[in-house]
This record gives sequence, C-alpha cells and structure tokens, in this order.
Amino acid sequence: MTSDLDLLTIGRQPRLDSHSGRLKTLKAFADLLIYASIFLGAALLIQLFAIVPVWLFYSVLAGWVAYLIVAVAIAKGLKTAYPLSLVLAILTLLVSLPQPEHYSLVQAGLSPGSLTFIAGSALQVAVILTVSSYLLMTRGDTAHVR
Repeated sequence: MTSDLDLLTIGRQPRLDSHSGRLKTLKAFADLLIYASIFLGAALLIQLFAIVPVWLFYSVLAGWVAYLIVAVAIAKGLKTAYPLSLVLAILTLLVSLPQPEHYSLVQAGLSPGSLTFIAGSALQVAVILTVSSYLLMTRGDTAHVR
C-alpha cells in the first residue's frame, strides 16, 4: 500500500489534493464574504447614524464590532471564528428580516438604504452557505487550513 507521503516523494499527487484545493477555495470565499460584511456594515453604520435612535445605532454598532472581532480572528487563522461568523450572520438576518421598515424601504425604490438592505441580506445568506459548507467539509479535521 502506498502512502500519501510515498506518492509525493515519487512525484504523484495524492487524491486529497483536489479536496484540499476545493477546501482552500471555499475558505478563501468564506473569508472574503466575512470581510465584505465588515465593509458593508460600516456603510450601514454611516447611513444609520443620523436616522435612527441612539440606542438602535449603538446596538447595530455592537453587532458590527462583534463581526469585526470575528473577522480579525479569521485573519489570524483561528478556525474557531468560523462558527461564530455563522452565528452572527444568522442573528443579523433574524434581527433584520422581520422589520417592516426594511421592506418599505425596498418598495419605495432604489436608494442607498434599500441597496444596503438587499446586499446585506444576500451577503449574510452567502456567509451562512459558504461557512456551513466549509465547516461540514472540515468537521473532524484538526489540521489548520491556510
């Protein structure tokens, strides 16, 4: 029986390379979506500052800071940050989607607010799908994927 190490030393690639390549691509895409959430969240904070009550602004700011901390942890290579990003994306949708004001904004036509709501919701769904896929593909894997 030939081991993966033997295959590498004789110049053939083990079968796990395609899986590893897909895993790295999925991880990179998940990272990109999480980082995009930070930038879109900053745009949301700018839009909200003048139009919502102070308590609401600070609660959104707290959520954004939590997302920022998770993004920094992901940038540092901490795999434990991925489940946290999944929780934050789900919480973001649970808080945002039931709000009738958001749908009124969309029905009123394209505006910075409606575009931010649509893009943010789509982005959170994408984070949920990619991070879930990444976590499923790496479950039981103790190796660090970089």
